[in-house]
Amino acid sequence: MTLRSWHGSAGAPLARPELPAAWPRRLVRRGILVALTVATGCTIAQHEPRSVGRAAPDSLVVIRAGALVDVERGVVVREPRVVIRGDRIVAVLTPADPLPAGARTIDLRAATLLPGLVDLHTHLIGDIQNASPTAPLESSAAEDVLLGVANARRTLEAGFTTVRDVGTYRGFLDVSLRDAIDRGLVIGPRMAVAGAYLTRPGGGGEVTGLPGGRLPPEEFRRGVARTPAEVRQRVRALLDGGADFIKVIATGAVLTVGTEVGELEFSEEALRAAVEEATSRGSYVTAHAHGAEGIKAALRAGVRSIEHGSLIDDEGIALLVQKGAWLVADVYNGDYIREIGRRDGWPEETLRKNDETTETQRAGFRKAVAAGATIGYGTDSGVYPHGDNARQFAYQVRFGQTPMQAMRSATIDAARLMRWDDRIGSIAAGKLADLVAVDGDPVVDVRVLERVRFVMKGGQIVRNDR
Repeated sequence: MTLRSWHGSAGAPLARPELPAAWPRRLVRRGILVALTVATGCTIAQHEPRSVGRAAPDSLVVIRAGALVDVERGVVVREPRVVIRGDRIVAVLTPADPLPAGARTIDLRAATLLPGLVDLHTHLIGDIQNASPTAPLESSAAEDVLLGVANARRTLEAGFTTVRDVGTYRGFLDVSLRDAIDRGLVIGPRMAVAGAYLTRPGGGGEVTGLPGGRLPPEEFRRGVARTPAEVRQRVRALLDGGADFIKVIATGAVLTVGTEVGELEFSEEALRAAVEEATSRGSYVTAHAHGAEGIKAALRAGVRSIEHGSLIDDEGIALLVQKGAWLVADVYNGDYIREIGRRDGWPEETLRKNDETTETQRAGFRKAVAAGATIGYGTDSGVYPHGDNARQFAYQVRFGQTPMQAMRSATIDAARLMRWDDRIGSIAAGKLADLVAVDGDPVVDVRVLERVRFVMKGGQIVRNDR
């Protein structure tokens, strides 16, 4: 989808904006927020941002559900009553407990309640993957963020109230989207963002394949580094620019032309430099790593999670468990790339690398689950259409997890990876009122999570199909 085919509420096509390449980033980002107000009908306050879509601090709500998935204890609780004041859960009651006086009741007694879901590997900015390797250069910054607004809303309405956005080619646009959501300007999930890819020149986080070996504009190269010293400098710049964590491209990528998935793209010394610098700032590093040697180098360097992990070997799995790192493997994504990539004429190199990694990744995932590795739910949305994030649950169950384990990977285990488990990840007193409801029992059929009927974020209902 491009902005030229996206329509506003009146059905009129929106014009494609172009921003002068010489504009400073602060003005581009201000222009993005102005564009967001046009797209959403919101008004930006002159000084203090207004609160949009936030629960009144004293509002009292009780949700009565047929069942509740307690992901921390791994059990299903029957007939719970969840008491919410403002944006927080204050109690989870049994049928025998008296209801608080004056509370508004939401009747979900025909549904099963879960914590808001978490996708740890998304790319909300810009359009979804297509056949052109240089597609990221064919849109403006404003278009990319406006597409991100639509992608964010689809993701939230699918029940994913929190995401980790793990990289955008054009630097810091994810920061702008996160901040617009936090200010209430647009509707979307809670976001933790990487700011840009930390990658070597011509590596898996670069836009490659330009005619004559040309390099993309500087705004696409915010995280490009060669040496450990440059890696440290880039980590500081990304965090200073608003990133919440660092995403390092440790090996080649399936979707980046000219890179090979088994090739280590940063030395272990450089990876350790990234980890040390991020840790000194109270942050962490996650590593895009397909190849076995890259996975092990990243784990020895101290990264918090391995993304993809396609060619992980037994030594890598043992190291993953020993280090207490998370495996975030997009085990659904390969089927989408195989089908749509061939239909739409994606580069043969991409299709070859996808074929070489898909089933190997799934076998490694099964072994990691059996070894007791901690799994985080991450889908690589943005390669496939946003809003289909829940399709991966059935794949994780097919390749070794129980339904409860799969749900934990997208709730409490994901929250712990993000260091947000004090506020999200389970339905418990003191946590944010991020809740979803589905028909049926996801412990019996995890695919019911693909059909979310009710979504609440921070005490506010954002979807209600009951």
